[in-house]
Amino acid sequence: MHRTWTFSLLCGLLLGAAQAAPTTLTVITHDSFDVDKKLIAAFEIQNNAKVRFIKGGDAGEMLNRLILTKANPIADAVYGLDNTLAPRAMSAGLLEAYKSPALANVPAAERLDAFDLNTVDAGYVAFNYDRAWFAKAGLALPKTLDDLKSPTYAKLTVVPSPATSSPGLAFLLASVNHYGQTQALEWWKEARRNGLKVTRGWTDAYDKEFSRNGGQYPIVLSYASSPAAEVFYAENYDPKKLPAESPTGNLLLPGSIFLQLEGAGVLKGAKQPTLARKFVDFMLSAPVQADFPTRMWVYPALSGVKLDPVYQFAQKPSEVKALTPVNTQPLVDVWVREVLRAR
Repeated sequence: MHRTWTFSLLCGLLLGAAQAAPTTLTVITHDSFDVDKKLIAAFEIQNNAKVRFIKGGDAGEMLNRLILTKANPIADAVYGLDNTLAPRAMSAGLLEAYKSPALANVPAAERLDAFDLNTVDAGYVAFNYDRAWFAKAGLALPKTLDDLKSPTYAKLTVVPSPATSSPGLAFLLASVNHYGQTQALEWWKEARRNGLKVTRGWTDAYDKEFSRNGGQYPIVLSYASSPAAEVFYAENYDPKKLPAESPTGNLLLPGSIFLQLEGAGVLKGAKQPTLARKFVDFMLSAPVQADFPTRMWVYPALSGVKLDPVYQFAQKPSEVKALTPVNTQPLVDVWVREVLRAR
């Protein structure tokens, strides 16, 4: 009798453990994704889940990977597709239609749910410059995009490729909006002839080629919030004793700035669609939205989130509005053919 009871208890414990085993949710993100591990852990506990992250490269590379694996999705949810890539993702049929209830608190002009993405954050793609380099060189800053393509400045500038990088594509779209497609492509051709450096992604451009980080180029395409990040990550950062200025500054050249909106969505064919929807809601929750600004250096999609004092070194150009998302692949194809591969 005792042995039977023990055996039954053991079976019950094993069955209970099996029933309580966490469900694995797979989320693919771009390489710059960063959220406090404590917040991820809280999501896992609340949903009896284990979140597995796949870093998919820059956003453009991630999209290409998702398209190639569409028949057998490698993830349940995606974060990091933006308004430059949303139409292509939708035309490829990658995403399940899901609108988080939290979208009610996102400005209508910045919503991407028409493309089955939930806007999570916003950032202003812009050129940054190395203050110390320019001070030492005694060189005036460029004032226009036409200045930037000249032999004086093009050879000092590095940008991520529009074919593989969302910031690079954002700048290509900004230049087309400013000049028109034909003249914009001419701008790129001339800038390349005069020494403009094109890298595969943002990380290569900013962390390797930018003079501030040991590279040769004192002008880099990044974000208008990057100067704030430079201050935040400086040694002995104290929000109560902020420096007079950041070691980097913004070049807010007319026609060069792009309002980038990043979103999260549920992938079609997801093994865990219900949990994926909960993860999208989690990305729009107040604690995560408050965590973004000093991790990924973007603005939260929800209004009313308090920003760290270091954001006084960031700039949010009020005159720049989000462009209507369009299918960018034909433009990218032309850019690759006429600019990247041109001899």
